[in-house]
Amino acid sequence: MLRGLSIKNFALIEQLQVSFDAGLITITGETGAGKSLLLGALGLLLGKRADLGSVKDSSKKCIIEGTFEIKKYNLTSFFEDEELDYEDQTIIRREILPSGKSRAFINDTPVTLSSLVSLGSRLIDIHSQHQTLEVTTNDFQFEVLDALANTSREIESYKRGLVLLKEKEKCLDELIANQESFTKEYEYNSFLLKELEDAKLKQGELPELEEQYERLNNIEEIQERLSGSIAIISSEEVGVGDQFAVVKNNFLKLESFSGGLKELSQRIQSLHIELDDINASILDEFEKLEADPQRLEQVSQRIQLLHNLQVKHNCSDVEELINIFNLLKEKVAKTESLSDDIESSRIEIEEIKVRLDVVAEKIHKKRKKALPLLIDELEIILKSLGMVNASFEASLELQEKYQSNGKEILSFLFSANKGGVFGELKKVASGGELSRIMLAIKCVLSRYEHLPSIIFDEIDTGVSGEVAHKMADVMMNMSKNLQVFSITHLPQIAAKGQSHYKVYKEDVQNTTVTQLRLLDTEERIVEIAEMISGKNSSDSALSHAKSLLHLK
Repeated sequence: MLRGLSIKNFALIEQLQVSFDAGLITITGETGAGKSLLLGALGLLLGKRADLGSVKDSSKKCIIEGTFEIKKYNLTSFFEDEELDYEDQTIIRREILPSGKSRAFINDTPVTLSSLVSLGSRLIDIHSQHQTLEVTTNDFQFEVLDALANTSREIESYKRGLVLLKEKEKCLDELIANQESFTKEYEYNSFLLKELEDAKLKQGELPELEEQYERLNNIEEIQERLSGSIAIISSEEVGVGDQFAVVKNNFLKLESFSGGLKELSQRIQSLHIELDDINASILDEFEKLEADPQRLEQVSQRIQLLHNLQVKHNCSDVEELINIFNLLKEKVAKTESLSDDIESSRIEIEEIKVRLDVVAEKIHKKRKKALPLLIDELEIILKSLGMVNASFEASLELQEKYQSNGKEILSFLFSANKGGVFGELKKVASGGELSRIMLAIKCVLSRYEHLPSIIFDEIDTGVSGEVAHKMADVMMNMSKNLQVFSITHLPQIAAKGQSHYKVYKEDVQNTTVTQLRLLDTEERIVEIAEMISGKNSSDSALSHAKSLLHLK
């Protein structure tokens, strides 16, 4: 429960620090005094987005801090999951910096807003005036029903399955779209693939073919020049070989005369050996030469084919053609296998739907069992709130369509009068009736959701007199199990508070600020009397206030 609240530099609040007890806490004050500021500050603690415009002095930091007693509420798993230090008295702090940035802390550890929202939803339920209309929506009605039916585990399982189903359906749609797109290109891709497949492409082939072409195309010149080179080297007496042999023999006779001549002799011998080897290689090349017009034509055609394919596919070499071949092969294979993939996807989707249907059926059974219980409890509470003839008609029908929380249509109809026509809440219930219905629902929820605190912001709108007394009694009953705050304009409800706080404005050093203080008994009498008859309270108003407070 909320044990303490500290607010600095927020809207009209300069500095405020207040403590709260358990039970029913009523908060009163004139219209415009700043009750909404308290809710705004609490909203920031619970994870709402910050706005620099809500800071009183934009040159200073705004700090809102709440102390919560959480020992009884089994929240240790949340702290473990978030890797936060657990404290029985947990402190949540929100800061808005002059730069406009905001920071959030749980027990002095920085946290994200999503973490704050997650913890806040477990600590306080703030019911603002506009939220009364939520009671008319199917989503809220399902939320209430599910609290009684205890379907949280099944709904979590269902939602996981629904996410998976949507993912698989999206994949199936993409497969079908791809099939339509690929099928249009399939024949052309198959033709291109066949053309490249028939070409039997090999890496590094083109340079080898071009070398072969140059050799075969210039065979006569190669033969002529090789033959001439052999003659120059091998001719008797005048050939390079014989002449070089003479030089070699001369130096063999000179090498004993000096180290330098010996070194030259050795170099000349090496050159002579190399020359003989070169001559042998030239002879070998010459003997391998053979004109082959047929092979020349084959090589020429092959080179032309590869060049044509490179131009067609805008490639610079055969390696790129091979890459395109592999891509085309993959595309064609994918198109051919898409039908199988689509069928497999459809089978998988049907299997997921079968599992979802099983979970949806479990949810339906639990809800159907809880629905009469919910109606009975609501009608009992509404009778205690002066709606003695209030009754509901509700039905749950399974359907084929998968909704976000199951497969059912919930019809939740209401009649306020005996023999009256049942209709949708938003059409047949008045504002005051909706307020009482919402209070009844919150009363039921409080027994099943085990929230530490709930705040009602003028849930008594549209009611007065004896009904106000009865609404206060319901809130008193709720406060036995949780901390209940009621922001109210009705003296009947204000008087029921075990603690009574007043929100008011005052001028401090030419600045209007909002304050909040706990009223003592005398102050409560005056406040409630003013709620009854205005600022100048009569003796009868004061007497009435005392009677509401059960004072003599």
